[in-house]
Amino acid sequence: MLKLVNKIQFEPNENKMKIVADTDQAIRIFNSKKSKNLSYLLEKRFNWMNKFINYKDVGIEFGSGAGFAKHFIKNKNFKMSDLSNDKHLDYKGVDAQDTKFSDNTFNYIIASNMIHHIPYPIKFFREMNRILKNDGKLIVFESYCSLIFQLVTIIMKHEGFDFTKDVWDEQTPKSDEKNAWAGNIAVPHLIFDDKKIFEKNLGNLFSIDYEELTECLIFLNSGGVTSKTFHIPLPIPLLNTLNYIDKFLVKIAPNVFGMGRRIVLRKKSFLNSN
Repeated sequence: MLKLVNKIQFEPNENKMKIVADTDQAIRIFNSKKSKNLSYLLEKRFNWMNKFINYKDVGIEFGSGAGFAKHFIKNKNFKMSDLSNDKHLDYKGVDAQDTKFSDNTFNYIIASNMIHHIPYPIKFFREMNRILKNDGKLIVFESYCSLIFQLVTIIMKHEGFDFTKDVWDEQTPKSDEKNAWAGNIAVPHLIFDDKKIFEKNLGNLFSIDYEELTECLIFLNSGGVTSKTFHIPLPIPLLNTLNYIDKFLVKIAPNVFGMGRRIVLRKKSFLNSN
């Protein structure tokens, strides 16, 4: 991974986003349909997941935030949860590191842009393994902290990144435990980039079924998902053009332009892991 700096953090009052972590406002903006940019981005972020979900599967999303996944996931048994108590959630006040759900409950779990907010990722992965059925899938969309993403983070002072953290350590939090919206966008790299380290720490729990890097310009000009910033509204043909440009840029220089990571982990059954 190319790095501008190894570590950069900001105080909440430094954040340059117009709106920060306001789920009610984010829902109102999405429902108003005034800008196609956000809907287009979210469709790209969630529609690919349906390839790994059967219609009758039992599934849940952790860290649902504003709950946009419900508009795109094609599954009748899909539920949403979050640490918050927002009224649109099916399950409220759920800590993804200790969910209280029974063993072997779900066929699939969605985690969209939430792993980099979790203080102790190793606890999260153990918990996901526990509540997934054998061969169940953990479907993840996460940030990809390329040079462009690092630069934007530094300019906007939104969240931050710290490549010096030990993501497998259970003593020191990787993000602020007192602020659920605090994030460390370096965390997905520290988990997924080095496959030998991944195998050492999580290989007994999960195998990687699918991985793809994605998006740049369609994210930068989306206006933001929950936190909001300036964007230029565009018609669908121009958004399609940006998406094709993104595919080219991410393919030729992922460490410069990539801003998103799609990854599917499959729970290993007892027999498969021994």
